[in-house]
Amino acid sequence: MSKYLILPLALFISLHSHGQDRIQLAKLKYDGGGDWYANKTALPNLASFCNRYLSMDLNKADEVVEVGSPDIFLYPYVYLTGHGNVVFNSRQAENLRKYLLAGGFLHIDDNYGMDQFIRLEMKKVFPELEFVELPFDHPIYHQKFKFKNGLPKIHEHDGKPAQGLGLIYEGRLICFYSYESDLGNGWEDQSIYNDPESKRQEALRMGANILSYAFMNF
Repeated sequence: MSKYLILPLALFISLHSHGQDRIQLAKLKYDGGGDWYANKTALPNLASFCNRYLSMDLNKADEVVEVGSPDIFLYPYVYLTGHGNVVFNSRQAENLRKYLLAGGFLHIDDNYGMDQFIRLEMKKVFPELEFVELPFDHPIYHQKFKFKNGLPKIHEHDGKPAQGLGLIYEGRLICFYSYESDLGNGWEDQSIYNDPESKRQEALRMGANILSYAFMNF
């Protein structure tokens, strides 16, 4: 059996053994003191959007999974966000590597201030890989919604352009890193940041593309 079938099989067994028929997204809990718990309404809102516009059947609960837990294999997509420090110990880094090699998908969403930490920690997970900027014609930007100029800019911080970065292993995008964009803030309830609805829709559409791509490729 291909190693890339491990995750879907585990997911299928888990869902059906618990009488569930909906795929669950999860937020990744990490050590280091960073606010991994940020963007509390983001994943539920993204799930609702995908259910409505992509005919997905996602559970809207804001599930949490620890980076070193075997339960990570139950989720086809995990979301890592925050503003500050991120730390993986060797066991956690190895667990995350196994998850990604088994077909899982990690979305890192810098909520501002995470970049210097997450790059070092992902080197523990894949010391042989470097983040590369994805070209604007990459399929992740051309699922149901088209982003001809790549990752949208949702919030301003340092005036830098938004960048969609990736870790690619043997030709497969295993980790998407949305940098200087703040997609997750755009997924939040409108009342939290008072973003224009056009910006929220941009963020949700890009999030839907990410999920669509991740599910298509696991």
